[in-house]
Amino acid sequence: MDDYTLPFWIYVAVLTVIVGGAIKKVLASHLNGAHTLVAWLGATVLVERLLALSVPALLVLSVGCCCYMFTRRTSETTNTLPAQGKAVLITGCDSGFGHAAVQRLDALGFQVFATVLDLKGGGAKELLRLCSNQITVLQMDITQPQQIQQALMETKAKLGPRGLWGLVNNAGVCVNFGDAELSLMSNFRGCMEVNFFGTLSVTKTFLPLLRQARGRIVTVSSPAGDLPFPCLAAYGASKAALNLFINTLRHELQPWGVRLSTILPSSYKTGQSSNEAYWEQQHTRLLQSLSPSLLEEYGEDYMTETKDLFQSHASQANPDLSPVTEAIERALTDQQPRERYLAGPGVGLMYFIHSYLPFTVSNMFLQKLFVKKKLRPNALRKESGFNLNLSLHNNNNIENEKEGVQRLK
Repeated sequence: MDDYTLPFWIYVAVLTVIVGGAIKKVLASHLNGAHTLVAWLGATVLVERLLALSVPALLVLSVGCCCYMFTRRTSETTNTLPAQGKAVLITGCDSGFGHAAVQRLDALGFQVFATVLDLKGGGAKELLRLCSNQITVLQMDITQPQQIQQALMETKAKLGPRGLWGLVNNAGVCVNFGDAELSLMSNFRGCMEVNFFGTLSVTKTFLPLLRQARGRIVTVSSPAGDLPFPCLAAYGASKAALNLFINTLRHELQPWGVRLSTILPSSYKTGQSSNEAYWEQQHTRLLQSLSPSLLEEYGEDYMTETKDLFQSHASQANPDLSPVTEAIERALTDQQPRERYLAGPGVGLMYFIHSYLPFTVSNMFLQKLFVKKKLRPNALRKESGFNLNLSLHNNNNIENEKEGVQRLK
């Protein structure tokens, strides 16, 4: 007992606060259980080595962490709310995440309002055929205020005096893929108009119904809004604006009892991502719109390689959308929903590397993961060739000078 003096326990307390902060950040990354435990033990062992603390402190911290994780996971899996009697509106349900989420939430017993761009399209017809009679399909382009107001009126008419339990902001677009300098201003505006301003307009319009029910706002965003993916500047900037808006709104709606969650999916086959004809059309439009000087500096082959790499990446995307729809379900039914749900393989690893490793490592990881370009812009290739020729020329001159000196001798 003499070893465990007051200064020792003060030391342990300070260490617990320091390591606890690291643990909190790791847990906030929502890595799976094995990764979380390894990361926590790694941080603890590192501090243990650095500060030469005794074994009992390590055991106390380890036991505390295990208890915390067990309690956290137990509460997440057992404390769920019933779906019956709750209404949810989902945007962008013609296909992709929204289309799949409607079917999942309808099967759970939610009253679902599914908004689509085309009421006569195949996506809307399939939802009406596969789902129960509790589903309502609404025409709504989120960039058109009149259509948003019409959807609100139809939703209120169906709900009666009830409020709206959930709003799932799913509608979004990626209208181009390529270097920021080569992206048209219309591409930047197009992404912002749908992904940010459209979602903003829908959220503000339906907020009174959500506040009435003390409900949930679930927004499907993208890691591209947090991480600097090459060639996704327009899309990523719109998602970054969306993420900041949602995070700000979370604080403002806390007194009203409205909870907000963001879904961050990995790569999936949705919408236009696997539509090769669409991306070929976008590529042709880009080549036709660039100035001759810019086209010469980058090179048509450079831009073609970028387009081919994106199509190859999209073709390998995961067709199973269940991790995302499960995250949407949990955000709506968890009694204590998370602020963020990382949906799909690799997302937790990306955020972990971005949060804890040097920026150069994180940047290199994103480049190797997403765009494995082999070509450099045309102007840089010419410059490298010129420098190489100049270097060879200089070396030849030096060799000739040496030979001349030897002859004189």
